[in-house]
Amino acid sequence: MPEYSSITALDRLLDDLPVGEARRRQLGMVRGELLRALSRDALPVGARRSLRRLLERETLGPYLRIAESGVLRARLVKGARPPTSEPTNEIRRQCVDVLRGSIGLPPLRLGGGALTLQPTPEFGDLAALRNQLDKDLGSGHLPPGRTRLTAVLALILDAAPRSGELVALRLTHLTPDNRAVYIERHPQHGSSQPAQGDWFALTSLSRAALERWLPLRTQLVEQAHGTSKLWVSLRPNHSGLLDDDGLATLRPAGLPLEENGLITSYRRGRAQYDLTALLPPKPEQLRRAVVAETPRPVVARAKAQ
Repeated sequence: MPEYSSITALDRLLDDLPVGEARRRQLGMVRGELLRALSRDALPVGARRSLRRLLERETLGPYLRIAESGVLRARLVKGARPPTSEPTNEIRRQCVDVLRGSIGLPPLRLGGGALTLQPTPEFGDLAALRNQLDKDLGSGHLPPGRTRLTAVLALILDAAPRSGELVALRLTHLTPDNRAVYIERHPQHGSSQPAQGDWFALTSLSRAALERWLPLRTQLVEQAHGTSKLWVSLRPNHSGLLDDDGLATLRPAGLPLEENGLITSYRRGRAQYDLTALLPPKPEQLRRAVVAETPRPVVARAKAQ
C-alpha cells in the first residue's frame, strides 16, 4: 500500500498514546482500516497529508460508514466481507474519539451509547466456583494447565484484575508470604491519567493456588533462561518465524504469557476442565461479576510487606 504522511503521523501518535493493550489492539484495527480507506480513494484527498484532516468529521463520517459495511475488513469471513457487528462498530467509534481527543479535537460522539455488557455469573455461581477450586486444590494431582488456571481464577476472585493487569504481574508483586498482591490499574479508554496501583489481600484459596503454581513455574522458567513474570507458558510454541531450512522456530516453555495467551488458556481450560457451568466465556465477564458482588472496594486492601 502507498505511504501517507497522515498515517505516518498517526503511527507516531499511537506509539506514545497511554492506553491498555486491549485498546491498543482496537486502535490498530482503526489504523489499518483508515489506511485501506485512503488506498481506495474513499476519503478526502487532504486526509492523506494531514493527521488533523484525517481525524476531522468530514473524513471520519465516510470512514465509519464504509468500515461498518465490512468493505475494509483485513480478512475474509467465509469468503466474504460482511458488515461488522454492533459491538465492533461501537468500539470503532470510541477509538475515533480517543484519537481526536489526543490531538485536542472534541469527541464526535457518534456512538450508540454504552455497549450492553455480556452476562456475568450469579453470586451463588461465584461461591460454587470458589468451592470447586478449593476442591481441586485438595486433590492429589492437578495437570499443569489446571494448576495455572486455578491460580489465575483465584486471583481474579480476590482482586478483580483485567487480563492485561494479570499478565503484567511479576513475582515482586506478591508479598513474601503470598498474602497480598499488588495490582496496577492500567488507564482505560485512552485516559491520560497515570496508572494507579494498590495491594489486595489474598484469601487462603489464592495462597493455596499459588503454592501449587509457583514451584511448577520455577521448573518451567529454568527451561527459558529466566523471567520474573508470574504467568509463563506451559509448552513450546510457534514463534511465527521460520529457520534457514524453512522449519518452524519453536520457543521454549517458561516464557512470559501474553494477554492473548492468557485469554486463550482461560477459554480452553473452561471447556477442557468441565467448568462451563461455573465460568462465563470470557475472563472479563468473571471480573465484572466479582466487582458487582460487593458494593465496597473489590477486596480488602493490604499494606505492602
